Amino acid sequence: MRHKKKGRRLGRSSSHRKAMLRNLATGLFLTERDDSYYEGLTMADGKSVVNPPRFKGRVVTTIQKAKEVKPLVEKCITIAKNSIPHEEAAEEFATDAERNTEAWRQWRESESWKKWVAAMAPAVTARRRVFAMLRDKEAVEILFDDVAHRFVDRPGGYTRVLRLAEPRLGDAGTQAILEFVGVHDRVSQVSQKPAFVDDDAEPTNEAEAPVVDEAPAVDEAAGEAESTTSEEE
Repeated sequence: MRHKKKGRRLGRSSSHRKAMLRNLATGLFLTERDDSYYEGLTMADGKSVVNPPRFKGRVVTTIQKAKEVKPLVEKCITIAKNSIPHEEAAEEFATDAERNTEAWRQWRESESWKKWVAAMAPAVTARRRVFAMLRDKEAVEILFDDVAHRFVDRPGGYTRVLRLAEPRLGDAGTQAILEFVGVHDRVSQVSQKPAFVDDDAEPTNEAEAPVVDEAPAVDEAAGEAESTTSEEE
């Protein structure tokens, strides 16, 4: 029996498996980079241009790896999302002065700095926790500054796994897409039922009602006058 053996081994050792899932989660967050990051960026040969990802917030991998890395990604998002109220509370005591300026030094010696440190401490701890799991400063910055704010009102389920029909070339492994929800959502549309007109049914609209020729109305007074003239003759 598999007691206390949660998760898939994926044919790798413990250290190799953790590093692979860490790199996969980091790669998902790094797809949210700004397009300006790729301007003038080339590969190691210095000639091949590095293009931005076609779809942000999406990676393609095997379905087994996608299901294993999904809890790691959602745990990082939950930690980052819970730190947002602390960052907003610390902004009340923050300063706009540049670092190492005279105004900044005065702020460091004031009581506002101590209150800012006390309010910011949980947010700093959250960033350190996520960095311990991802080991990438840029990915942590993108997560806390951009991705976490999208899911403030969402209680969970930040990612989805979609199975692809085509297997992977080479080993025919089942491929899947791991992506953030709310970006490439599929909206189901209900087709409208067509309206059929029955020839035998009575028309309901006035416009569809058949036109009936009516006899011209005869004036009663004119009819009485004609009858009296005929009697007199």
